[in-house]
Amino acid sequence: MSSPNVLSSLLTHFLTLSFLAIGGASTTIPDMHRFLVESNAWMSDAQFSAMYAISQAAPGPNILFVALFGWQVAGLAGAIVGMIGICGPSSVIALGFEYFAGRSPQARWPGLIRRGLATLTIGLLFSTGWILAASVDHRWTAVAVTVVTIVLMLKTKVHPLVLVALGAGAGLMGLV
Repeated sequence: MSSPNVLSSLLTHFLTLSFLAIGGASTTIPDMHRFLVESNAWMSDAQFSAMYAISQAAPGPNILFVALFGWQVAGLAGAIVGMIGICGPSSVIALGFEYFAGRSPQARWPGLIRRGLATLTIGLLFSTGWILAASVDHRWTAVAVTVVTIVLMLKTKVHPLVLVALGAGAGLMGLV
């Protein structure tokens, strides 16, 4: 595929995903994985997961992974096209929603829409976690680290940075 075709394909797909980015771009990770890794083989499972992990560990907006994916596919142009694609439509929709919701503060429809989208977001985020875990949890120790992390986050008040440090330690020791 030539570079203009790659950029066009990337832009079209990310524009489409932008309409589904309810709860943030992280909710579209499963489809990004399907498109970038499975359908087009522009990166491996390991590259995909590593880029996502690096972007989430770096300071700044959590949407940086889209720029990294675009960069991997088509360099700087890919990073720019990916960010425009994923941010464009969803930003316009969010601004429009807030504009119309603000014009009628007593209306029930904004709250109903928010509640409906919240449940959808939870499902999308669950599928994101599943895709990311499946792409890197190839050993039983990695599965154990993932399960322990989930349990600790749900049942305790352990700070997430402690878990990040423990995960990094497990990686450094070759456990995962």
